[in-house]
Amino acid sequence: MDFKKKFQAISYLQYPLMLLALFFSFKPYFNGIEYMASNLKEVAKDYNYVLIFIGLGIAFSTLQDTTKTQNKFSKKIWENPKKGKIAIILITCMTFFTLIIGVFGYFISNNEIIKELSFGTIVMGIGLIGFLKTALEVFENHRKDKNYYKY
Repeated sequence: MDFKKKFQAISYLQYPLMLLALFFSFKPYFNGIEYMASNLKEVAKDYNYVLIFIGLGIAFSTLQDTTKTQNKFSKKIWENPKKGKIAIILITCMTFFTLIIGVFGYFISNNEIIKELSFGTIVMGIGLIGFLKTALEVFENHRKDKNYYKY
């Protein structure tokens, strides 16, 4: 049994999860702007689902093979040590900023809508932690200055 290939196959679940997030992001608009203005809790619930499904989609995307790049653009970033380090720093900042916003919103706010959105933000932050780990692995696998396997 090749577990690596099975996990790579499971990583394709990221696409239906992202489609679900896209559906919930447009769902409030299906009922009209007036509905959105008068039902903020329902809209917040839908956007909480957006954040949750994006976080889960990101988490499943981390199961992909880190020895391969997706396209030429990402290959240029991960092969260059300077660009790769900048990308890692940006992903790290985004991850911890997302988690901090989610945790503060969930534990400090008394507003029910902010608590609702904060939960989804925390789930998205957890997905970004996995994405950060995968980015580190991709960087280690592809950087030109430390790649011993291509010689």
